[in-house]
Amino acid sequence: MLILLTGLLLGGTYTLIALGLTLQYGVARIMNLANGETLVAACFVTFWLYTGFGINPLLGLLVIGPVAFVVNWLIYTWLMQPLVKRARNRGMLEVDSILATFGLLFLFQGLMLQAFGGSYFNYEFLARPFSIMGNSFGLNRVVAFVAAAVIAVALYLFLYHTDRGTAVRAVAVDPRAARLVAIDVRKTAAFAFALGGAITACAGTLLSTFYTFNTSMGVIFTMKALIIVIMGGVGDVRGAVLAALVLGVTETLVASLLDPGLTLAANYTLFIVVLLFRPQGIFGKRPA
Repeated sequence: MLILLTGLLLGGTYTLIALGLTLQYGVARIMNLANGETLVAACFVTFWLYTGFGINPLLGLLVIGPVAFVVNWLIYTWLMQPLVKRARNRGMLEVDSILATFGLLFLFQGLMLQAFGGSYFNYEFLARPFSIMGNSFGLNRVVAFVAAAVIAVALYLFLYHTDRGTAVRAVAVDPRAARLVAIDVRKTAAFAFALGGAITACAGTLLSTFYTFNTSMGVIFTMKALIIVIMGGVGDVRGAVLAALVLGVTETLVASLLDPGLTLAANYTLFIVVLLFRPQGIFGKRPA
């Protein structure tokens, strides 16, 4: 039970990381390899706000989320939109976006390395025990999980119970058909990319409350997000949530019973199994 609860707490934060990439790749069709750097940048900004100005990380979400939204909107407008305009098909756009965001990854990583160096950082926030079903957990992990759950539910309600959310899902399913019902695909894709970046930044803020981080670990989180997105089904929010929880439990199980060094190997093994037996994702349907 302890392993299961610990895995679910970790998977809750992974959910936000995956939801960000789900929107950027599933809707905007941009495979953002700099997704992890957005998360790490949010970790550092949260650290700076908390240690330098005493701003509660949960309140910091109200600043970091909107700022990340604007930054990602500008990235899409200035860097990605020219690629979208020249792409003759989805495959060409994916290749171009991978190359562009690969360069963006190193740009962000270099800027953070220049600003913060290569050391590891952490800070104490709600670092006290909290009991769940007789098991003790860090209160910061519990609070991060609850905040992640609130954000994920809010995103679900937005996507499935608002007109703007319906437009986002329509573009994810079929951009050409979306144009036939007067949906501005270009603006919707830009909005989805920006929203995905904001959610990823929120994940970084929450993760920083209990995780030790440095400037070079963004690639690891990008790979985790990619594994979760493929496992859950590209563009499927429900699948991303379930896959993130499964990944969190798997990592905790392997780290607790075998060796913490094998968690990455376990991730890839799980990923390969899903690709072999369920390539369309957990909730996806096989093409007719």
